[in-house]
Amino acid sequence: MCQVDEEYNGQLEHRVTPRVSKKCVKCKENTAVLIIRAGDAFCRGCFKEYFIHKFRAMLGKNRVIFPGEKVLLAVSGGPASSSMLSQVQEGLSRDAPKKLRFVPGIIYIDEGGASGQSMEERERAVAQLESVFRATNYHYHIVHLEQVLSLPSSVLEAGSSATEKPQTGSSYKAAVDQFIQTRKNQHPDLSVENAQSHPSSLSMQEVENGGTSPITPEQTQALQRLFASVRTLTAKEDLLHTLRQHLILHTARTQGYTKVMMGDSCSRLAIKLLSNISLGRGASLATDTGFSDPRYGDVVIVRPMRDYSSKEIAYYNRMFDIPSVFIPGLDTKAQDKASIQHLTESFVTKLQTDFPSTVSTIYRTSEKLNTACPPQNTHTQPSAKCLLCVCALDTKLEEFSAYQATLISEQLSQRRGPGPGFTPGTAAAPGLPPASSASQCCYSGGGQHQSCMTGEGGCCSSAKEPETVDLKSLLCYSCRLTIKDMTAEDALPQYILSEAERRKRRSQMREEISEFLLDEEEDEAILRVNGSL
Repeated sequence: MCQVDEEYNGQLEHRVTPRVSKKCVKCKENTAVLIIRAGDAFCRGCFKEYFIHKFRAMLGKNRVIFPGEKVLLAVSGGPASSSMLSQVQEGLSRDAPKKLRFVPGIIYIDEGGASGQSMEERERAVAQLESVFRATNYHYHIVHLEQVLSLPSSVLEAGSSATEKPQTGSSYKAAVDQFIQTRKNQHPDLSVENAQSHPSSLSMQEVENGGTSPITPEQTQALQRLFASVRTLTAKEDLLHTLRQHLILHTARTQGYTKVMMGDSCSRLAIKLLSNISLGRGASLATDTGFSDPRYGDVVIVRPMRDYSSKEIAYYNRMFDIPSVFIPGLDTKAQDKASIQHLTESFVTKLQTDFPSTVSTIYRTSEKLNTACPPQNTHTQPSAKCLLCVCALDTKLEEFSAYQATLISEQLSQRRGPGPGFTPGTAAAPGLPPASSASQCCYSGGGQHQSCMTGEGGCCSSAKEPETVDLKSLLCYSCRLTIKDMTAEDALPQYILSEAERRKRRSQMREEISEFLLDEEEDEAILRVNGSL
């Protein structure tokens, strides 16, 4: 038997661990303190300049945020969003060489009610974050997830993009010059540099910081019933993300914000891209992972941290003492296979350990994605968008498509047999009644002018109970899978059910008057003729 320790102890080769280069690759003078990638060793000062420059370059390259706009920073307390808040503070400070010119605000969504935290734990986490928010001197909003139960149905509609500006270099420079000139006219005693930083520092001092809104135990119980009705952790995380987006969007609209900054890092977007493909969100990958997400019209979501890896963010927060707060979520201490999102995260993270270019390769692939759906605007019919995620519906496809084949297979598997008169072309979507049942009365007596109006609870009676609205026809493919995992659809917030009922009524009304409506092509032809006269 081979005795390694006794016979070959002196001849074994030890693996040489890589060491940090003595000199920084940028300044060539100071001693390097960290290695970001192979061969990229930075000293403390050069790493800070590199980190700050990447944030400014991302905003400057896209030029989506114009001077004077109100921008809402979505901070969850994690490393990425806390680092984003630090970068905004750095950009708005007086010592910054190229100052940011927007007015920031902060929002935090308290999700403790969905993850089963006690009220004491939630209050302790909110207190820690409030101390960080007060130090920034920015207006902040603490919103509990229970408040999603009282949202208006208008949050599911795309707003009018009245503040949209042409995305050209000349218009952006003109907006910057006009902004600086306006600040100089309002504050003649300030220089140009001070006038650029004055609006953010002064206006935030004049606004009283927002506190938390009280929540009742009944609201917490209703929220817990909602998530208890969802079978899988995958659907719970997807539903939680949707409700969080609705709360952020409602707060931005009511408080006058036109942009929302998310702290999604490069690593997080790589995981999100693969998990969204697995969840059936391939049609909306470009908006879900791109720099800007204009699906809501009047509020645009931007992701300025998408060029940073989680390793860079962790190093920066550790070296420059950026505070962050750990708050447990739905997937905390969950197994790798508990959900699709958690399994994808574990897969990408472990693969990144052995192959350091994994995240960057997935991320660069996401930059090349474009949506195949037509661009959405404020004039697009609400029925053409998903009820929950407000993306373009990817379920209105041709009759002979893979999606329709999936629906037919699902319908056949839910019953014993297709029956003698069944044909594949006449199969209805799951959850939808037959087409002929909508025009027939439940009264089976003779006479075509008789009805069940005199009977109690008949289809023509005023005492008939309201029918449950079928949500599947109003949802995209991925959101249908989420609702399919729910045991009770009536547990959804009332604003979702109300908007679904309203869209159903509008769709039925449109079908009734469809003979008198012009098609889009005919309407465009008439407009062209009128324009040429």
